[in-house]
Amino acid sequence: MRIGILTSGGDCPGLNAVIRGAVLNGIKSHDYEFVGFRDGWRGVKESDVIDLPRQAVRGIAKQGGTILGTSRTNAFEGENGGAENIARNLEQLGVDALIAIGGEGTLAGAKRLCDEGIRIVGVPKTIDNDLDATDYTFGFDTANQIAVEAIDRLRTTGESHHRCMVAEVMGRHVGWIALHSGMASGAHAILIPEQSTSMDQICEWVNEANERGRAPLVVVAEGFVPEGDSEAFSTRGLDTFGRPRLGGIGELLAPMIEERTGIETRATVLGHIQRGGVPSAFDRVLATRLGMAAVDSVANEAWGTMVALHGTHINRVPLRAALNNLKRVPQNRYEEAKLLFG
Repeated sequence: MRIGILTSGGDCPGLNAVIRGAVLNGIKSHDYEFVGFRDGWRGVKESDVIDLPRQAVRGIAKQGGTILGTSRTNAFEGENGGAENIARNLEQLGVDALIAIGGEGTLAGAKRLCDEGIRIVGVPKTIDNDLDATDYTFGFDTANQIAVEAIDRLRTTGESHHRCMVAEVMGRHVGWIALHSGMASGAHAILIPEQSTSMDQICEWVNEANERGRAPLVVVAEGFVPEGDSEAFSTRGLDTFGRPRLGGIGELLAPMIEERTGIETRATVLGHIQRGGVPSAFDRVLATRLGMAAVDSVANEAWGTMVALHGTHINRVPLRAALNNLKRVPQNRYEEAKLLFG
């Protein structure tokens, strides 16, 4: 059997470990052949492939990014898009099945193609940890560690100047990165999309920390919507999916905090630095296990399924299970963190 692998959507640490795990398991356990499609669905639509023998994946688990490249290409748009064209391309290349590694958009496209007869299994990927049906996604642990290291540095300069520091992290719809990095770094306020918080409350937390002689630290997710506003802050137009490009809520909050509290306040947007660099040990292991399990799903002809982490076990779930709802921060987790605020 000849299997095609693609990485689609936003990049994140651990993608290469998935590729390596899939190729090694496929070759050693099943005698499969592998090709990689360049730049996600674009490569599938344009038959842009590279061979993936065992030597091609040697030592790549520790590398960030993806050796295949990625893009936010829609599998159904353009003259080469759609199930009929993709099926023809795969047949011409002798590719019998696809392993699609990506987030909600990638897996939604994979499910639609699978419903139309293309043999696909999925591997969940997102640093936001917002995919339902899996406890954790690889990339999330690394993104958190990167955020914590940056926030720790902000704290030292904030303490030196007796400033309030606002750190903006990624998180369009969910606040997992803000919650985890904020708790790990001892933030005095954590602001997430799931919780609408007033400026009065934010400033109360900042003042409480300041009155104890601390340099206040606020961690905010890019998708946070302050109480009274109707949508997340955006001034940068739309992305390729027609969604507002987020970023800048920290810069909006900082002068408001300074004006209301009288504490000099600075904001830093971490942005795409959270996506880069080498994956953590946890993410390398998780990604490798998911890649290996995806090949086993192919061997068992479990088309239309996704491999998922449940506790410490890798299980299979239908692709639709990952697409029904975003995995949001539950109220009890935020209430737990709030005990540490101020």
